[in-house]
Amino acid sequence: MKATLTRVGTLLVLGALVISCAKQDLVQPKADDLQANSQEADATRDSNLAMGNPSGAVASTSYSTNYLMSKSQYTMSYHRDYGKPNWVSWHLSSAWLGSTARQDNFAADATLPSGWYRAGSTSYSGSGFDRGHNCPSADRTGSVADNSATFLMTNMMPQAPTNNQQTWANLENYARTLVGQGYELYIICGSYGQGGTGTNGYATTIDAGRIRVPARTWKVIVVLPEGSSDASRVTTSTRVIAVDMPNSNSISTSWGSYRTTVDAIESATGYNILSSVSSTVQSTIEARVDSGPTS
Repeated sequence: MKATLTRVGTLLVLGALVISCAKQDLVQPKADDLQANSQEADATRDSNLAMGNPSGAVASTSYSTNYLMSKSQYTMSYHRDYGKPNWVSWHLSSAWLGSTARQDNFAADATLPSGWYRAGSTSYSGSGFDRGHNCPSADRTGSVADNSATFLMTNMMPQAPTNNQQTWANLENYARTLVGQGYELYIICGSYGQGGTGTNGYATTIDAGRIRVPARTWKVIVVLPEGSSDASRVTTSTRVIAVDMPNSNSISTSWGSYRTTVDAIESATGYNILSSVSSTVQSTIEARVDSGPTS
């Protein structure tokens, strides 16, 4: 009898251990889940100007051709006489992305200084050029306010439809793909020169001469794993994507074919694009043409 009780007791203990182990298997998170949760928790909205102020723009009307405009969604240098930004800089991580629909509420920017011309929602109508976003709508879907900010006309440039809707858009989509892989990005883009070719042919200005049509559109993307102290984490091995495209309807739809160096863009524009990064690091990463994947 004693032996029987002992065997029953042993079986009960073993059964309890099996159940306990089974429960552990059920609740134990997978390594991939832990990593994903960690990345989600780490994603923050960081300074849009963390990589530096490329042109030394200042928020003073004395700097009318290099006027600093800082919004929570992006920062830019605006050119009063060209009616468009010189450059726009923004941070992109999963913390900026949500489920807000595209608002399409193009509007004049009331924050421009009094007396400055303010392009409106119809200023590009019939021009043959798109209202081309610098900071894209799909990069700011966390709230209606965030998305609406991207439709201010100060964030637009006259962009050839093929450039805007295909080549440029393909690069924008790829940038968000990188965010989905656990990276955070710093993106600086702009345009320079004069004269582009839209659906109505070649033009140097639109809106009765009040908005300049650029000849080229450019973008620089710094790719970092999620983290903090971002400018100091840029190293000589950091991936930096730089592109310089013609503002033309005959452009190739493959953005990868327009890759160049940051140095080349700086030479064309006169900017110091990654000025907050160590000069030693800059000298390496700004001279390199990206050869990474494009999709």
